[in-house]
Amino acid sequence: MPAHDVMPNMELYQPVQVEDAVQIADRLADRGWLVGGGQDTYGWLKDRAKSADALIDLSGIEALRGIRETADGIEIGALTTLTEVAESGLIQQRYAVLSEAAGVVASPQIRNIGTLGGNVSQDVRCWYYRRGLSCYRAGGNLCYADTPQGMNREHALFEQSRCVAAGASDTAPALVALDATMVIQSVDGVRTVSAEDYFVGPALDIEHTTILRPGEILTAVRIPATWANATHYWEKVADRNVWDFSLVNVAAVFRVNGGTIEDSRIVAGAVQTTPRRLTNVENAVRGQAKNAQTAESVAPMAADGARVLAHNGFKVPLLKNLVKRAIAA
Repeated sequence: MPAHDVMPNMELYQPVQVEDAVQIADRLADRGWLVGGGQDTYGWLKDRAKSADALIDLSGIEALRGIRETADGIEIGALTTLTEVAESGLIQQRYAVLSEAAGVVASPQIRNIGTLGGNVSQDVRCWYYRRGLSCYRAGGNLCYADTPQGMNREHALFEQSRCVAAGASDTAPALVALDATMVIQSVDGVRTVSAEDYFVGPALDIEHTTILRPGEILTAVRIPATWANATHYWEKVADRNVWDFSLVNVAAVFRVNGGTIEDSRIVAGAVQTTPRRLTNVENAVRGQAKNAQTAESVAPMAADGARVLAHNGFKVPLLKNLVKRAIAA
């Protein structure tokens, strides 16, 4: 039996230019593993639940760090730490929903190392999958969590096609709410995709949680000025205030005029594999007063279509209440 908590042997590449990194990633394809802060990677490798022939350490690429103003918003390098995102005066002023989300990820120590790109690209946290069991997501033919005896308290309410694992990222719902764009680079050039389309559910791809494919690197996140300085709401509910992943979270931005909601983007996290955009709630509040009465009337819609598992039924009222608070706040 291999020893756990000991890194397996593998090659290590440490490029300092994006162009070199994409060349290496393209050459290694699915034999290589991209590493930013490494907070998710090293657990997988030490536990032998996943393996790679080589690590491509991106941490030396300075071009992937930093927060920059652009002509129509800001651009955040994918290797920018969560602490930098949380403490950026520019983000706090214009896009506070993102700085608040980044500021409650895990613990201060992890935020000092963990990156924005890593946080949005991390794999799901289902313990059956993480322990190396042959579930659907790992290439098998069973979802161990979606059984009468399954431990599924933290699992999904929606889009449970073969896999009921919930997404773990706190910053992902905020980026979807802000209508961010993800910048992806490969040897073929640069492509961009909306944050909403960056994340993929199990019905589309059971083995991946994002559209990134071997040879591609997430290099930056662009946030348009569209929702700059918008009225916003962020809340995360977890078992503990540090370390823990969300049980449910909500990120919302509102364009309010004279107390009336002209437009909004309301996104829930940890209720399915991808951030869940609550478009039915957005449509219902458009043109309505932003107050407790509106919140009370539309919040139940947030749970439309939910399928409760054996142990996660508490997430339904939790989701409704977070949406209620977002609208009434």
